[in-house]
This record gives sequence, structure tokens and C-alpha cells, in this order.
Amino acid sequence: MEVQKTTLYNYHKNLGAKFVPFAGYEMPIQYKEGIVKEHISTRSYAGFFDVSHMGQFFLEGDDTLINALEKIIPADLKSLKLNHSKYSFLLNENGGIIDDLIITKTLKGFCIILNAACKNNDVKEISKFLSKDHKYFMNSDLSLIALQGPKSVEILEKLTPGVSNLKFMTGANFNFEGKNLYITRSGYTGEDGFEISIPNQKVEKLIQFLIDNKVNPVGLGARDTLRLEAGLCLYGHDLNQEINPIEANLKWAIAKRRREEGGFNGWEKIKELLTSGSNKKRVGILPEGRVIARENTKIFSEQGEEIGVITSGTFGPSVKAPVAMGYVNSNFSKIGTKIQLEVRGKKHEAKVSELPFFKKSYVK
Repeated sequence: MEVQKTTLYNYHKNLGAKFVPFAGYEMPIQYKEGIVKEHISTRSYAGFFDVSHMGQFFLEGDDTLINALEKIIPADLKSLKLNHSKYSFLLNENGGIIDDLIITKTLKGFCIILNAACKNNDVKEISKFLSKDHKYFMNSDLSLIALQGPKSVEILEKLTPGVSNLKFMTGANFNFEGKNLYITRSGYTGEDGFEISIPNQKVEKLIQFLIDNKVNPVGLGARDTLRLEAGLCLYGHDLNQEINPIEANLKWAIAKRRREEGGFNGWEKIKELLTSGSNKKRVGILPEGRVIARENTKIFSEQGEEIGVITSGTFGPSVKAPVAMGYVNSNFSKIGTKIQLEVRGKKHEAKVSELPFFKKSYVK
């Protein structure tokens, strides 16, 4: 299968990007300054990310569209207000996570942002619940740019006055050189920031504006360290079809009404887990010293019993220490529990930690 490129591929090249294949795309993993500097500049000023590989999936229809989507997505779409967004999932019949997503209420229906590696399968899964009266399409004429960091609002306000009025997980339409931009106040770093859906033919001008305002490009490397410090999951690592939202410690993302009424894929299984609890749970993990526990590192109790596995691990530049997330037997999930991590055949001390590792800065 041919590797795809985003509209900004040549622009990234000119900025000195180092590329890696990711979810079928050739994507920048870092630029000349390197991952740590990209991370720190996002936390201290602002950084921009090309996330155009993700799916911008639009659905249109009457009220029956909500009923259809609520069969596979456990969000409360009936009460979702216009231009408001929710973090949620597509669930399989066992309650496993097919994908995690952001769904936004639009004038004609909904827009769902899907993970790049899952998007084609996601459309197939969603379409099973739709009728001939529902219109749906993936819009590949749009790029998606994330602007993240404490100075994001100040910078973007110069280009699109009024974005400062947006609260976290809300969006609006803005005009840029006669073209419509849809901007949401959201992101994947734990920082205040925005995601900008923009026509492909205008995206280079947007990027040039950001660069002129001293915003650095950020690759997948720093995107990963930023999201892990913020305790955010990466699909295919921390989440997959064998893991359900209760095990993933994401019960909050299943709306209260939906937890009570059910009516979605995997409801029976999730209802049972809500009552009796799950056998395993996603937790934050702080290794002692400087040891980095990568994905698939085995987790042991102090007594030497194997109790889980690391799903994400790195060095956190902002917390100046190694950080990790993983799944442990629920009996060992209490914050402060001492555990051991087997790295390169040797056991290292660690403890179960609160998430996030780095305090989030969303504008509620």
C-alpha cells in the first residue's frame, strides 16, 4: 500500500523534518531542534502540529442519526449542544474500544475526529448503524492543525479575532482570507490550545503565520511525550479492542444517562463492570531513578508476582523524570503502591502514581 503524505509534506521537509511511517502516512517525528526542545517550547510558549492524517468524518441527518450513533458511541448525543465536543469511543459488542474519538455537534449533524490508523475501519463500523437517510463522508479536502501551548490564544486571536471566547471543548466557524475555518479549543498535550480545520489550499498560509509568530513545528516524538505527561491515551498502545473504558479508567467518558439507560454496544459487559469492578486498571507509574520502562515492560508486585504490563513509557521533559502508564491487577492499583519493573532483565523499583503527571491547563 502506498504511503500517504499530508498537504504540508514538502513544507515539513523545508523545515528540516525527520520523517517516519505512521498509520500509513509519512509523518514528521521531529525537526532540527529535537524532541525535548519541541516539548519545552510547547509547554512554555506554543507549538504547532500537523495532524491532517486523522480522519475528519462528517455525518448529516435528522434525529434518527442521534439514535443510530448512540448505539456505537456511549456519549449523550441527545443533550450535546451545537458546537460542543465530547471525548468518547466506538465500542464493539464486548464493550472493547474500536477507537477513541472527539465528536462535535454541527448544524447538519456531527463531525467525528478519528485516529488515522483506525479511520477506514471506523467508517465501516459506524455505517452498520446508519440508514439510507443518513449522509456521511470523510473530508480529505481539509487539513487539521493543532496549535498548543499557553500563548496559543494570544497568537490565534490576531488571525481570527474571537477565538479567545471559546471554552475548552467548544468550537466555532471563523473567516480566513475568504475561507471558512472551524476551530475548536481542544488538543492532545494537556495545554490550552486549538485544533484548526482548514481547506488544504490555505494551510501553508496558516503555518507561515504561525512561524512568523515564533511558533515552532512539533513532531510525533514530542506529541507523545506531551500527551503521556498529561495522562492521555494513545490508541493501539493504551487502548485497543480487548480493553473496555472501565479497565482504561475512562468511566467518566461514558455519559451518566448512558450508564443508567445503556442501549449501546457492550452495555451488558460494561454494566457488570460498573457494578462489580474490573480485574485490571490503567494507572500512572513513576519509576525510581532514571530508568525508562517502555511499552511491554512487565510489572511485578513487591513479592515478585507478575501483575501487569506497561503500555506507554518515556522520559517526561517537563517533570524531569521517567513516566509511564500501564495496566495492573486492580488489587495493586491504589496510588502509592510499590511495584517493580523488569527492564533489560533487571527489576527496578517504581510506584503507582496519580494521573496526570503534569497539571493540565484547559480553559473551562
